[in-house]
Amino acid sequence: MATTLPTKRKHDLTGPKHPWLVHLVLMTLSAAFLFPLLWMVSTALKPIEQTMKQPPVWIPSPVEWHNYKDAFMYGSDKLGYIPFLVYGRNTLIICTLAVSGTVCSNAVVAYSFARMRWKYRDLVFGATLATMMVPFPVIMVPIYGLYKNLGWIGTFRPLWVAAWFGGAFNIFLLRQFFRTIPFELSEAAKIDGCTEWQIFRQVILPLSKPALSVVALFTFMETWNDFLGPLIYLMDQKTFTLSLGLQFYQSQHGGTQWHLLMAASTIVIAPVLILFFFTQKTFIQGIAVTGLKG
Repeated sequence: MATTLPTKRKHDLTGPKHPWLVHLVLMTLSAAFLFPLLWMVSTALKPIEQTMKQPPVWIPSPVEWHNYKDAFMYGSDKLGYIPFLVYGRNTLIICTLAVSGTVCSNAVVAYSFARMRWKYRDLVFGATLATMMVPFPVIMVPIYGLYKNLGWIGTFRPLWVAAWFGGAFNIFLLRQFFRTIPFELSEAAKIDGCTEWQIFRQVILPLSKPALSVVALFTFMETWNDFLGPLIYLMDQKTFTLSLGLQFYQSQHGGTQWHLLMAASTIVIAPVLILFFFTQKTFIQGIAVTGLKG
């Protein structure tokens, strides 16, 4: 007697039985995540008397576009000018140095773990990953003492020099990606007479742009939004970053001018949103490849 194989149900092949329900859940979650951003933008356009009004006012009336200008110039005659352009310049300098150091150093270390064979390689890699379990507050005081002995307190160096010595998470991320690249490409390059450095620079790096972009974007976002580091190491207002400047701006005015603070916060997060918008395709590609294989 001939037997027939069981057939899958139709909805197993075509997707969820109720796709509208999935879309509804996703839209609800998206709205929940967008709520703080929309409230910040709304508050940035309100007159001061509407910022704490009950019930909350979502649509400002009238719309105060000059709040964005006032956020940088408010109180320049009485309370002192807050140099947000200087803060922005400082933040960009630190971000550029940190991103450059992170991409360069982590790529080299990850290549040695993924593509080269040497004694105790796996043991050293395990020890590197173990450093991820050490919380920053545990090493904060020793690191501060080290930078103080070097005379770096009050400068940008504590905020970017460490990026040139690698980080466990980024090393792991790049290692996973490098292992997906066929080893036959390296062997062919060796037959052509390429050194290990030439293979890394001319073969591996051009194929690793998605993963490198993910590392660069993560580092940029972390450095741009970093508050604790500048709070610990920076002493002079002329060296403050944007994240520290916002807090200084808030305390500078005693009673917080929420409409101006939200306007300044909107401008601070705008570069990160714009950067992610233009790099989201590469970002998602890099996350997908490094997360699925290795």
